[in-house]
Amino acid sequence: MPNGQLVHARALKKCFGPFTAVDGVDFDIAAGESFGFLGPNGAGKTSTMRMVSCMSPVTSGTLRVFGLDPATHGAEIRSRIGLVPQEDTLDLQLTVLDNLVVYGRYFDISRREVRRRAQQLLEFIQLAERAHELVEPLSGGMKRRLTIARALISEPDLLILDEPTTGLDPQARHLVWDRLYRLKQQGVTLVVTTHYMDEAEQLCDRLVIMDSGRIAAEGPPHQLIDRFSTREVVELRFAADHYGRLAAELAPRLDGLVSRHEVLPDRLLLYADDGEAVVEQVHRYGMAPERTLVRRSNLEDVFLYLTGRSLVE
Repeated sequence: MPNGQLVHARALKKCFGPFTAVDGVDFDIAAGESFGFLGPNGAGKTSTMRMVSCMSPVTSGTLRVFGLDPATHGAEIRSRIGLVPQEDTLDLQLTVLDNLVVYGRYFDISRREVRRRAQQLLEFIQLAERAHELVEPLSGGMKRRLTIARALISEPDLLILDEPTTGLDPQARHLVWDRLYRLKQQGVTLVVTTHYMDEAEQLCDRLVIMDSGRIAAEGPPHQLIDRFSTREVVELRFAADHYGRLAAELAPRLDGLVSRHEVLPDRLLLYADDGEAVVEQVHRYGMAPERTLVRRSNLEDVFLYLTGRSLVE
C-alpha cells in the first residue's frame, strides 16, 4: 500500500454524464484510524464513499484500497469491507440472530462459526436478550445497532458507515459511539459520513470537509477549529424590531475585538478569542441584548464558514 495507507486516492474523479460529483480529490486513510467525510448535500461524500467501497467505478484518477485497484480486484476488496448504509436493510421477518447468521453465510462462513460470531456481536451491541425476537418491532436504535453488527459479521478490516446515528435519540447515539470507539480500539478502520458535527468531533481522528465535489479542508477536528475559527463565539439576540439597526451599528464598532462577524436573521455572531471582553464592550456601548451566549468554537462553525449557510438542493 502507498505509504502504508489503507486507502490512497489521488486526483480521484467521479462524473455522471456532464455532471462532476467528485472533482479531483486527494486523501489517505491509515489503518486503525477513524476518518470522516463531512459536507452539505451534493458535496460528493456519498459518491466518494461508493468508489472506496467498490460500489461505483472511478471515472479518473488513482484509487487503491488495501493496495489493490478496485477496477480489477473489486470482489477481493469488498470481502474485507463492512458497510453500514444510511437506511437499514434488515430482513424484518427474521429474528435478530437469523439476520446475522443469514448475512454471514454470504461470506461462506461455516454455520458453527457464523453463529459463534453472531452471539458475540449481539453481546457487543447489547441485543443478546433479543436474539430470538423478530426485527420488525424493534426500536430504531436497536435496528441501527443490529445493522452495525451485521456489517461486522465478516470481521472486516474497514468499516464504512453512512450517517450511522441519523434519527436516533441521544441515549442510542451515545451507545453507538461507544461501540464504534471500542471497534477502533480493536484495530478496525472506520470511515464515517455524518451531518452531526458533534459526532464527527467524537468519532474522527481526521476528516475532510467537502464542498462542490472538492476538499475544502482536511485535518483533525481540533486543528480545523484552531485554523478556521476563533477560540470563542458570542451570540447576541436583540428585540426583533430593533435587531437590524443594532446589528448594523454594533458590528463595525467591534472590529478591534472580533476577528469576524455574521449577521443572521435571528442573531448576531461575533468570533473572538475573548468572548467576555466582547460582551463587556457591547454593554459599554449601551446596548442590551435580550440574550447573550458565550461558547467555545466548534466544528459546526468551521463547517458553515467553509461551505456557507445557504441550503444546497
